[in-house]
Amino acid sequence: MRDIETAYAEVLAELFSRADFEVRRPRLPEAFRLEPIRCLLERLGDPHRRYAVVHIAGTKGKGSTAAMVEAILRAAGYRTGLYTSPHLHTMRERIRIDGELIPPATVVHLLERLRPEIAADPALTVFDILTAMGFLAFAEAGVEIAVVEVGLGGRLDSTNVVSPAVCLITALSMDHVEILGPTLTHIAFEKAGIIKPGIPVGTAPQAEEAMAVLRRVAAERGAPLLTLDGWRYGPWEISPAGQWGEIRPPEGSGWSVRLPLLGRHQWENAALAVLAALQLRAQGWSLPDAAISEGLARVRWPGRFEVLREEPPVVLDGAHNDASATRLAETLMEVFPGRRWGLVFGVSADKDATAILRPLRPLVGEIWLTRSRHPRAADPAALVAAAVALGLRARVRATVAEAFEEALASGGPVLVAGSLFVVAEARETWAARGGMPMPEVDPLPLRVGGR
Repeated sequence: MRDIETAYAEVLAELFSRADFEVRRPRLPEAFRLEPIRCLLERLGDPHRRYAVVHIAGTKGKGSTAAMVEAILRAAGYRTGLYTSPHLHTMRERIRIDGELIPPATVVHLLERLRPEIAADPALTVFDILTAMGFLAFAEAGVEIAVVEVGLGGRLDSTNVVSPAVCLITALSMDHVEILGPTLTHIAFEKAGIIKPGIPVGTAPQAEEAMAVLRRVAAERGAPLLTLDGWRYGPWEISPAGQWGEIRPPEGSGWSVRLPLLGRHQWENAALAVLAALQLRAQGWSLPDAAISEGLARVRWPGRFEVLREEPPVVLDGAHNDASATRLAETLMEVFPGRRWGLVFGVSADKDATAILRPLRPLVGEIWLTRSRHPRAADPAALVAAAVALGLRARVRATVAEAFEEALASGGPVLVAGSLFVVAEARETWAARGGMPMPEVDPLPLRVGGR
């Protein structure tokens, strides 16, 4: 009989042998279709209809917000599911039950359960299958409420088959333009696709171009559109160890909160998570004030302004577009003022390296250009021109581990950014040095993204 480790490796090989849109990306949103996953879930008995769902779309912050909502629900005593993407080290991070990664044996069981249903449908993508696995895992585990993060876009994303209790849309900015469209209006339209008739949808503050789309779609579908207008949220104190501050809705006393995630933008995500909790409370879910404070205080979301060492500082952040890089730069200046950083940098081939580097340039002394093991990673030699044009002295290194070790040896502050895949490999290198417990890493080098 095969051992579980071998069986799990075979499952991964089988999954990723299928067409993967993170490796071979289509040019138009219409290349995505919901019909295959709808039919698959129907054959499985519609497991996604056996529990309540909070559905979250957005460009930045949707993963952090999902983690916060799930932490609040778990602190209130509910059995929770959390479905997110992409992952850092192991595919099992995408499917969590009560905060724990599903074990390899469960992954093997799920694919054995799914295999007869997916064999006859070549239209199913890797992300379709992973989404179905997550929904089935939640149903079989008796999850009461699941927090589901959109993989890419919203309207045609595999997750958009759920019937949510609450929808959330985090901050929108330009990303995946080759798929979602060339303007913020196009992107907002795709994200607004998760809005359901009559279901409340909460939104972070948006540019007017995007907000106009959300207002129109919500009005067309009779969905109450809830904003953070009139809310007070933000920090009193920020240190490398975390943030302390308040979240106060227009009505009520609000909460004093310790937030482990760094960056002022995380208060916007936290306020949106609280908005979702209040909507669920209005629907009859028992979510005491203490559960909201406790959940936010306990949330973890690695790879997002993650401080590995305070002195000299080592920071990892998966910033991969200009908006997220701007927030990263602002947070670096606030948490570690006056520092000059050595930057370990790699991006996916479809990203605008110059746009990401530009906000970071005033803080960076030298740069190590590298690539992750992901098949879509850009050749670091192709990034040299972007770095040099910004006045950076660039070094090219073949692997993240080599670049990160060399940056650490320089003795100064080190920042790793540009891609979550690069961040993941830096975390693994740091763990190998004894700086943290070694994360569980899948036996295959291939990492897939959100869709």
